[in-house]
Formats: sequence, structure tokens, C-alpha cells
Amino acid sequence: MSDLGNSVTRRGFLAATGGAALAAGLAGAPAAGAATAVEPVDYVDPFIGSLTTTSDGACGKTFPGATTPFGLVQLSPDTVSGGDNGSGYSWDMGTIEGFSFLHMSGIGCYGDLGNIQVMPQTGDLQIGRDAAKSPYRKENEHASAGYYAVELDRYRVRAELTAAARSGMLRFTFHDNGPARVKVDLTRRIGYDGTHSVAQTLRLVDPHTVEGAIHCDRSGGGWICGNGPVYSVYFSMKFQQPIARLGTWDGTSVSYGQNERIGTALGFFVEFTAQAGQPVLLKSGVSFTSTEAARASLAKDIPGWDFDGLAARTRRTWSDALGKVAVRGGTDDQRRIFYTALYHTMIDPRVSGDNGTGRRTVFSGWDVFRAQFPLLTIIDHQTVTDTVNTLVGLTESGAVKGLARWELLGVDTDTMLGDAAVNVIAEAYLKGVKGFDAEQAYQLCRNVAMGPAEKSNRSDFANWARLGYCADGNSISSTLENCYSDYALALFAEKLGHTADAAALRRTATNYRNIFDADAGWFRGRNPDGSWMAADAGCVESNPNQQGWYVPHDVDGLVALVGGRQAFLDRLNAIFEATPPEQMMHWNADYNHSNEPVHQMAFMFALAGSPALTQKWSRYVCEHAYATGPGGLAGNDDCGQMSAWYVLASAGLYPVAPASGQYVIGSPVFDRVDFATATGNRFTVQAVGNSPANVYVRSAELNGKPLGRPWITHAEVMAGGRLTLQMGETPAA
Repeated sequence: MSDLGNSVTRRGFLAATGGAALAAGLAGAPAAGAATAVEPVDYVDPFIGSLTTTSDGACGKTFPGATTPFGLVQLSPDTVSGGDNGSGYSWDMGTIEGFSFLHMSGIGCYGDLGNIQVMPQTGDLQIGRDAAKSPYRKENEHASAGYYAVELDRYRVRAELTAAARSGMLRFTFHDNGPARVKVDLTRRIGYDGTHSVAQTLRLVDPHTVEGAIHCDRSGGGWICGNGPVYSVYFSMKFQQPIARLGTWDGTSVSYGQNERIGTALGFFVEFTAQAGQPVLLKSGVSFTSTEAARASLAKDIPGWDFDGLAARTRRTWSDALGKVAVRGGTDDQRRIFYTALYHTMIDPRVSGDNGTGRRTVFSGWDVFRAQFPLLTIIDHQTVTDTVNTLVGLTESGAVKGLARWELLGVDTDTMLGDAAVNVIAEAYLKGVKGFDAEQAYQLCRNVAMGPAEKSNRSDFANWARLGYCADGNSISSTLENCYSDYALALFAEKLGHTADAAALRRTATNYRNIFDADAGWFRGRNPDGSWMAADAGCVESNPNQQGWYVPHDVDGLVALVGGRQAFLDRLNAIFEATPPEQMMHWNADYNHSNEPVHQMAFMFALAGSPALTQKWSRYVCEHAYATGPGGLAGNDDCGQMSAWYVLASAGLYPVAPASGQYVIGSPVFDRVDFATATGNRFTVQAVGNSPANVYVRSAELNGKPLGRPWITHAEVMAGGRLTLQMGETPAA
């Protein structure tokens, strides 16, 4: 459980961005005159989902360290380097090798970043990360929004971390007098087992400051085993007390007295005499462009040495951000799950440019277009605008062909499939997000979906146009994902007046019919010659029984293919019936909430005429696929998608086809949820008579008028108002 105090000052619920207006809806708030209220930020537990190593896939791969909303610096402990440990931290590991300034949250595979790793030491100098590890005890590890602390037993040092947008601060309290040091490893990267940042530089600028750069290439592994970006990290690091002696190393060669050094396995350490109980502080600015920019960020973000003040300020920043959504009702655990989920949706896409720029990075497109970006279109237009402009800018500059599928530090790692950037850009325009050139963005989306082929990032563009399906090894997944993208782009085209494009895209949006095997009664992958693939082939990170339901834009068409409404409902319901509660937190062959292809399934019942089944199963998934604690996420958080699903579903709404502008109504976990919209309004979902047993919506009103449909529109949400749901133990007649 997170530590809710940790020397960080408590404060009232902030008025910024509608926070004060939503405070009245906060669950657990005591009556006037009672003890200090529990705020949304107090419910955040950064340890939720912080396992990376479970064999059954039930691991969120989040990190517990300090960051700000969408901050570049994500200062967190490292328990592991190398292997499929994308966050560099796993709660079950009993040693810490250091604290680095850059991390990735909730990603699968081998990760990257993890640069500028700092570790306090006493005793003999230990250069190697493994040799320098310290054991720690879980009762001495604490985390809250913007703050992390741990006792390093080997060195008898308390380490504390906090962060600003582009800078971070560490406070080390040595419990014994005597010789001590702070070691800074400039070669470490998450996902890389050895020394694989290819060159580093450092320079002692003055008695308090060391600056330098870390240049990273694709050698040795890393993101998707070597398909990641080539990038440089620049830093400007200051120590509060004067540096008594600076040591450096390159490989195993240790040297004193070299105030400037260039190497390929470089690091440095500062030695001093520790005074028991006397804090040792350091801070560093970070930039991906220059040392000067890192220095400027540090001066702006953290001008002084007030660690507690910075931690309190960061906590207030999180309080403002989390104040965009407030809940009333539910249990303490449900509120902890909810606000931690909301917190995790605000980690990426992080700012990547220097002050004054709107560049973003870490766009896990295949994941986040489904729920995270729809959530942001309600509460945070600026992040959506910045992301669209970043994606467009990378293509226009020539850095990316087509549009990035999975952008990381300015390149497309070409991970997963489909055209998620098209989905996000189209949805943004259709939902009224401003601040980007819509016609320019449309033309880039069109190039991806309709050609010229050399601009397309569809691996078999020619087959899409000629055959009417994708004939690659992931035929089912590729075809269905591209059908949705063509639907979203068709709506975009229509709104811009490109009617011919819209008509063509509407036709290809129905290409899913071309991989439906009528004899088998379900989807099957197809080869270029038209023959069917094996019944269990053609999917990525799923199986045909899961991926086949991804026709979110044409549920009526899918109903007709499978034999009518009842056949559709029976088949879909059987998947949920086959998934017992204990399987909800694990990868499985039925309803596998651990991965994204199924995320809309519980809400498709309503679009096929059975809202009661949507209400039943969406509440079921909320209850059984999410929990508190390090194992509280059923699968990789995937840069906020898994968490965004819970935020929306537990509020009783979900965007089955985000570009449609519809949110299907489910079964709210909470009695009331208030959204402070990006347009300055407040939209409330109120569940009257809600309880664990009362999962069914007996009647619904929107702004006091009966609602005769199982969905509401984005325009209705953004206009503000109230959706009132009367809940009961049995379905409505």
C-alpha cells in the first residue's frame, strides 16, 4: 500500500481545472468540521501493477517512482536490468541496483531508457550494477503520487525521490558517520544486459555541477530486441554540498582527477564524509536535445534545494490532474483502484521536447486508441493535440514513413499492426479537438490507408486493395484492425467534404466480411491465393475467438454474419461464461482481459439489443480483472490503456468504436462520477440505488428526460449535464 504522508504536506482539494467543483462528488469525504479529508491523490498507489515477472501474464509492469503528469522525468528504483522487464522494476525482487531518471510504464518486451542511474554507497567502491545492489525490506518502501522512499539496508541509507516535469531530485540520508559516495552510471539502459549506450561524456563544471551526455544506439537488445530508437540523453546534475573528490570509470578503469572524460562504458562518483542524519541532496535536469536545455530545465523546475517543498508541489500538480474526474461511493479498494488507474493514464504520452515545445513521446498506438485517448478527448485536449501534431510532424519531417504505429523518441518502432495513428487523429477531429491542421493530418492518414503505397505502413497494402483482406501471417487481426481504421477515416473524410474518399473507405471498412468462413461460422485468416489458413492461425496476441469480435463499427453487420441477434448474443455470452473469476487476472483462451483485442466485447451486447448483458459483464470484469496491490493489473498496463478501460467502464461508459462518438452505457461501480470536461463543463453519471447486487440499469434519464437508447454521445458529455441511472437487482423489462 502507498504511504499517504511521507513528509508531503496535505492540502485541500484544488479549484484548478474544475477540481473544487468536483470535490463535492469525492467518495469518503467527511462532513464539515471533521478530520482532514481524504483526497483523490491520497488513493493513488503506484505499487498497483508493479510486477513484471509472473509466469501467467498477470503483471502490469508499472513503476512506483516519482513523476509529474505526462512528465519527461520518471525517477524510479531499478531492481533489474535486461530481459523482458520493461519498467526495470518488479515488486517481488528483493534488491535495488539504483535509481534512474527515465522509465517506461506498463510496456511489454524489453523496454528502453533507464538512463542516468544513481546509487548511494558506503564501504568499498562497487562499479557494477549487480555488485552494488542493496537488499531492502518491503515495510521500508513507500510510494505516493510524486514521491518514493526506501531504506537501503546494505548501505544504511534512506533514499527519497521526487520529480518535476523535466528534472528530478534525490535525498539520501546516511545513518552512519564516515566515508560515503554517490555513484552515477551513465551506461545503464533497461532491457540491456550489459553496457550498450555506445558513448558517454562528462565534465566537472564547477564544485557543485557535473554535466554530460549519453548516446544510445540499437545494439545489444533493448526495445523489441534492438528495433528501438537511436537517441541521446543530456543531463545537468548538481550536488547541494561541494564535491570533495570526483572519480570516474570507463569499463573497469577507475581514475581520480579527470574532470572531463569521454568513454564507452563511463560513469562517475562523488566522494565525501557523511554526517549521520544529514541529508545529501542532488538534482538533475534532463533533455533529449542538449546539455544547455537540461541546464535550463533544472533552473526552471527546481531552482532551490527544498525537497519537501518540491514533493508537495508535485503532489498538488497530481491533485489538480486527478481532480478532472471525481467519484462518490464504492469501497476504499475500488477508489484506490480507480484513482491509481486514472494516475496511470497520465504517465504517457510524456513531454519529450524542451520547455516551450509541445512534442510528446511514447505512443503505444495499438493499445491506447481504444480507451486512453477517448478518455483524454473528454478531459485533456492539450495532450491529444500535442500527440497529433507530433505524429504529423514526424511524418512530414521524413523521420517516419506513413504514420507511426508505436512511436518512441521520434522513431516508429513498427510494433504491432493496424493504423492506430489514423484512429487517434480521426477521433480527435471528429470530437472537436483543435490545434492541428486537419487537412494536412487527413492527407497523411489517407496516404496510409489509400496510398500511394510507398507511404503506407500497411505491410500488404497491395493485397488490401486487390484482395479485400490482409494476407499476412496475422490475417484476421490485420484485416479487422484496418477495417476499423477505414471506418474512422471515412467519417473524417465526410466531415472534411472528401465524399469520394469517404465512399471508398466505407466499402473497405466492410472487408471483414471477406475473411468470414461461412462453413465454419467464424473468422479465418486467408492466404494470398484465397485459401483459408488453419483455424487457429491469423491473430497477434489473441486467437480467432477473441480477435473475431473486433468489428466495433458495424455490430449489425457482424450480427448478420453469425446468424442473427440471438446467435450473436449466445456466442458472445458463452465466452464470458467460460471465463471464471480466477481467470480474469490471467491470460486465457476465452475472455482475455489481459490484452487489448477483447476490450470492447462486454459493451457489444448492448449494441446487439441486450444492454442487460453489457451491464452484467462489464461490472463482472471491473470486479474480477482489477485489484489493489502489485498484482492488481491483469496484464501489461500498456501505457495507460488497461487503466483507462477501468476508469471509463467503472464510470458506466465505454467507447466501443471511439470515432463514432458514442459511449455505450454499462454498469457503474460508483454511485456518482463527475467529469470536468476539456470544454469547461461538468458531466455526471449518477447511479441511484447502486450496490454490488444492483448491477442492472432499470431506467435512464439524460438531463431529466428519458433516454431511449443504451448509449450517449460525446457531444452530450462535453455539453455537460447528468446521466441518471436507476439501478436494480434484475434487468429492466
